Amino acid sequence: MTTESKDAQKPQTSGKRLLLFALLFIALTVAGFYAIYNNFSNRELTFDFRLFAPEVISLTILLLIVYFAADGLRLYYTLRALGYRIPKSAMTKLVFINIFFSNITPMATGGGFAQVWFLHRHGVPIGRATAATTIRTVLAIFFIFSLTPVFLLTLTPLQNEAFISDIGGALAVFIVLYLAFFAIVLLRAHWLIGPLSTLFHSLHKLHLISESRHQRWQYKARREMLRFSRSFAEYCRGSKSAIALSVFFTAVFLVSLFSFPALLMWGLGYDVNYLVSLGLLVVTTFIMYFAPTPGASGISEGVFGSFFNEILANNHLLLVTFSWRFLTIYLGMLVGLIVLQRYLVKSAHKQDVS
Repeated sequence: MTTESKDAQKPQTSGKRLLLFALLFIALTVAGFYAIYNNFSNRELTFDFRLFAPEVISLTILLLIVYFAADGLRLYYTLRALGYRIPKSAMTKLVFINIFFSNITPMATGGGFAQVWFLHRHGVPIGRATAATTIRTVLAIFFIFSLTPVFLLTLTPLQNEAFISDIGGALAVFIVLYLAFFAIVLLRAHWLIGPLSTLFHSLHKLHLISESRHQRWQYKARREMLRFSRSFAEYCRGSKSAIALSVFFTAVFLVSLFSFPALLMWGLGYDVNYLVSLGLLVVTTFIMYFAPTPGASGISEGVFGSFFNEILANNHLLLVTFSWRFLTIYLGMLVGLIVLQRYLVKSAHKQDVS
């Protein structure tokens, strides 16, 4: 097969893979909603037009603007701290492209690759782009993983969850260890080179990896650890205002993300305990980080329904779950698909002209 024919097949292969992931995302989402309908809502569903009240619509639009803007600004100021300035129009596109890819691919890895690819096309070296997206993600993880043990051990609705109550203490310890690992990655990444080198050497001695792969993994592990360590050090030495704003907008992004269910319940006339609603969303998001499905589809709906079934009436549970996912995920994915298509078409047109 010629190089030309291989290159011609790449877009088709990528398109088929994305289509497969999209179908998987839809199937798992439907399964998640059915699990709520069948197991938590007693097969009750009512559409409530109070969600279309002018004050609810106005506050929802305002919260969406804050949510999307903060998502872009947290990466924008992370890049600024690393010494790179990306046009805000490009960052706006990147927000939605990231939402699309991170939710259509398993374990959210596609979102990271898409961001690095997009930033590289706008003049950011791949190493710096990778560091920026990783630091941006680690900041969010630090917030979520720090708060999760508190909510796990204090929120009354979670004490009634048999699974959570059985493993809550062990899970809190695991989270502390996870945060300690991230602290080492950020502050003392070179400490991990020795253990990783030993692990790869053991795999090679057990004939689980070949000599060439052993050497390649050893080289890449050292290179990436040192490269990331240098990038994080440069981030810390960057503009103090940019660092502060990257942390601030990470917090704003997360608070806005976690506020959607409370807003929806308020619109439906519930006496909302905002802290309880926020805490349940923090734990839900924590669980979503470990979901292997595209965009945590199926799992996120099921966990949300399980956590909120004692707060919401049966006929509102599915409605609020769908509205939450639509506002935070589905809407951004639809916009991201349109933005990506237009961006690729425009890029292809520029290449044809040149």
